[in-house]
Amino acid sequence: MALAEKEDPQPGPGQILIRVGFAGICGSELNGYLGHNSLLVPPLVFGHEFAGTVAAVGPGASAGLFQGQTVTVNPLVGCGRCEPCTTGMSNRCTSRKLIGAHFPGGYAEYVKVPAANAVPLPVGMPIRTGAMTEPAAVGVRIAELAGPIRGEDVFVAGAGPIGLFAMQALRLRGAARIFLSDVHPARLEMGAKLGGEILDARDRDVVAKLREATGGRGVAAAVDAVGIEVTRRQCIQGTRTAGTVVFSGLHDETGPVPAADIIRREIVVRGSYCYSDADFRRALSHLHQGEMKLDPWIEEAPLPDGGKWFARLLADPGNVSKVLLHP
Repeated sequence: MALAEKEDPQPGPGQILIRVGFAGICGSELNGYLGHNSLLVPPLVFGHEFAGTVAAVGPGASAGLFQGQTVTVNPLVGCGRCEPCTTGMSNRCTSRKLIGAHFPGGYAEYVKVPAANAVPLPVGMPIRTGAMTEPAAVGVRIAELAGPIRGEDVFVAGAGPIGLFAMQALRLRGAARIFLSDVHPARLEMGAKLGGEILDARDRDVVAKLREATGGRGVAAAVDAVGIEVTRRQCIQGTRTAGTVVFSGLHDETGPVPAADIIRREIVVRGSYCYSDADFRRALSHLHQGEMKLDPWIEEAPLPDGGKWFARLLADPGNVSKVLLHP
């Protein structure tokens, strides 16, 4: 990670310029930093979780946006013409691009984005909170794809930011007990304080514990928010017959899964990638209402310290749920 001086970007037609307030560090960016993410290939300016203030409005940009307005940004840029894009599902656009991967992202003082991707923050919402909209929206989408879970037991593998947000979104959709596993004690403590039933993956058989707690049946839905072989397998084996498994974690882009178990028990396996436009706005509302949060485990750090925090998060995140960089 290196800090570089570049000329300030200038908004073109249909674009706005944002003075970045806060930009979060995402697990996918940690993988990109390690060279394990085929989408995030250096050299590039990371940062797809951010919010800030409109600094300039380009020609033809939305009349609803104005200089000085606080906004967050949906970083998915679809083609705008295909059926997914025209129905608010740009996450399914086959030619979608991502701010922070295909275009310079929010780890900077200024970033230019399509005006259509900017979402005004509710009156009184701190920019710091608005910067959490993107990962919160991932959790909202996961919970939606988990299916009808009101009154049901569910399981989340991984107590990182996405796992914690998914757990809260599942609770908002009416889940009963939400079992949460991880190998980091500090993150398990966060999950416990947010209402999770904790399973320490270091010293117990997660699948056996899930089966025991549910009378041998298994959970109605399971979410893999990690993306490695063991967590994917745990989700499948811990889910009841005809239950739903949602794969969201992308730590390993490929890997074996117990296919015979999926077939014989008619498990529904779904991928969850990012969010719809409605999910993004719903997440913003949940944050504004205080229904989803990662406080008090958020660390703010100046942008020049970004490289140090990437190294820290990979070595041992401790009691930090999210790092927000600020220029």
